[in-house]
Amino acid sequence: MYQLNDFAQRTDLDNALANNVAELLSNALSQKGKASLAVSGGSTPKGFFTALSTKDIDWQNVTVTLADERWVEFESEASNTRLVHENLLKNKAADAQFFHLKKDGECDQSTLVQLNTDAKSQLLPLDVLILGMGEDGHTASLFPCSEQISSALALDNTDALMKVVPKTAPNDRITFTYAHLAQSKNIILHVCGAGKKVVLEKALSSNNQTEMPIRAFLQNPDINTQVYWAE
Repeated sequence: MYQLNDFAQRTDLDNALANNVAELLSNALSQKGKASLAVSGGSTPKGFFTALSTKDIDWQNVTVTLADERWVEFESEASNTRLVHENLLKNKAADAQFFHLKKDGECDQSTLVQLNTDAKSQLLPLDVLILGMGEDGHTASLFPCSEQISSALALDNTDALMKVVPKTAPNDRITFTYAHLAQSKNIILHVCGAGKKVVLEKALSSNNQTEMPIRAFLQNPDINTQVYWAE
């Protein structure tokens, strides 16, 4: 299920979320000596990224990755990897490790096999997962009613990562599957703006997950999703 944390200002949200994530990562570091963090792309998390990058934690033992990535070059404006490097992996967080979802060449089967092997051995289960949400209710690259959505949402899917070719968005994608995202120890949904509040309300009005995949996180009684929202 979910718990809503409502903030009057985005800067208040960014700072509160950064403090929370830093504490969660520190707890993981103290328990096992390492920690993993997966974040979403887009413009919403930029302020949060900057706030988190200044936190005084053992960044050299933190591995950062993405919930999903577009299969584009690093220099592309559409690259979430570039976004993370420019906005999060700086200041104190420059010492963090980064797990690349996008490899050189095509996103073929052999690439996916190697990425799955590496993710399972180096990252999973994630200590902290920060998700975003699109106007259509997609999260990560789990797009509504896409050809891959049933497999991507299946709890018995043994693949940690899969290729997605969305019909309603540009670029081929690689995304973590719901089965493995749902195993994250701490799950946070970060959304901003009145429009996203409307989308969130719609997501809570029905349980059709293929129509709005974010419902899989908000309505699963075995998952505690913290929602951070500001106007």
